[in-house]
Amino acid sequence: MTVQTFDHERLAVYRLSNDYVARSFEASQSLEGLRRHARDQWLRAAQSIPLNIAEGNGKRRLKDRARFLDIARGSALECAAIQDVLVTTKGIKVQDDAAMKAMLHRIVAMLTRMAMKFDGVAESSAAYAADIDYDYEHRFAEHELGFVCDLVRTWPS
Repeated sequence: MTVQTFDHERLAVYRLSNDYVARSFEASQSLEGLRRHARDQWLRAAQSIPLNIAEGNGKRRLKDRARFLDIARGSALECAAIQDVLVTTKGIKVQDDAAMKAMLHRIVAMLTRMAMKFDGVAESSAAYAADIDYDYEHRFAEHELGFVCDLVRTWPS
């Protein structure tokens, strides 16, 4: 018996964003009192990343896909800003922030490149592409981008 998967589950950026959601839930467990509003906003924004990737991947029109990827990208940037607030208010540890910011940076870079292939984005990808280490995940992302480009060429308009 084969396990059925959805197309978005094969995307490295989707899997990485789900890993980020797990890390943010873990890091936010101790946030209470005055920080609970930041925690709630952070968790909503974190969940918005994979949810918009999945929803966008299900759209048939390329412009719609790009729009959802841009929304996911915006949620990732929102998470980075919320983490800044939480570090400033000593809500999360600097070590946790650094590790999760690295994840967000990769997510934003991947989403930027994917969205540019579909429709373009307002912010240049150069700022994110310059710091990318070409480790396994990024080589996989390039392979994935090639797969997406093949889909774009064959996808009905």
